[in-house]
Amino acid sequence: MLELLVDNIDGTVWDIGELVTDVSWKTSRIGKPGSFTFSYVKDADFKINSGDVVRVRDKGYKVFYGYVFSCSQSRDDEISVTCYDQLRYLNANDTVVLKNTTATQVLRKIAADFELKTGPLIDTLYKIPALVESDKKLFDIVCKALDLTLINTGKLYFLYDDFGQLMIQDTQNMLLDIIVGDESLAYDFKYKRSIDEDTYVKVKIVQDNKKSGHRDLYIVQDSATRAQWGQLQLYRVAEENMNSAQIKQQLNQLLELKNRESKSLQIDALGDIRVRAGCYVHIILEELGLKQPFLVDECTHKNIGSPDHTMSLDLKVV
Repeated sequence: MLELLVDNIDGTVWDIGELVTDVSWKTSRIGKPGSFTFSYVKDADFKINSGDVVRVRDKGYKVFYGYVFSCSQSRDDEISVTCYDQLRYLNANDTVVLKNTTATQVLRKIAADFELKTGPLIDTLYKIPALVESDKKLFDIVCKALDLTLINTGKLYFLYDDFGQLMIQDTQNMLLDIIVGDESLAYDFKYKRSIDEDTYVKVKIVQDNKKSGHRDLYIVQDSATRAQWGQLQLYRVAEENMNSAQIKQQLNQLLELKNRESKSLQIDALGDIRVRAGCYVHIILEELGLKQPFLVDECTHKNIGSPDHTMSLDLKVV
């Protein structure tokens, strides 16, 4: 049975799990807050207000903790409610100027400034030489810090809300012990391989040299994939205070990350509430020759708490 508690501004807590329909929970790995939507028929006994706290559990599993952001009503008295977790507050714009700071420290500062709750945060270790962002969305600032960490270390971290606490986690620690695919949960899929979106065979990084008055140029490429796929170039401008060794390290790391086909997979499956964006799931699809973990980029659960619980997964190979 789905437990859906609404904590009104006046302090009253309502459990409306048995009343709701069209229940949906969506998480994204990059740049979007978690959302929870549901509908119910208008009831004179209670009213949902903007800002009310919504807590959702399924068979004791903590699913969602967030806040009501919108309510709409139809002619037949059906109320539709949209809630977001704390990540919604990172849509605000601000200016951040930091030096020699980690992505973890960037999040801690932003969370403190905006009075957001954090849980135990993994240390991303890599110190970004300079992070200067003016009038930028806070979400984009944190994501940029995580991207710079990936580029320079190869470590993939992601930001998420864990039932009311902002967390940074290493995706390698989020491998679930479930299999999705042949004769296991999945009932439909769409698989795509592409060099059209995020594939590069050549990486060029330039840096302004104040002493010489010229731009220093750093290039690395893979001749084999260039012959096969053509001249796909990634161009970047290095931070002013990066030294030659750091730029070359970034150059090679970028080529390693980008010099390959991108592979994406969409799967519709029976629901498992443990699956959310940022985790890995084992995929087995013999027809495609796939038998490996895939990273969940986006996950949408529908009909949570019912026998008709399903999930739609957008996955990628990392």
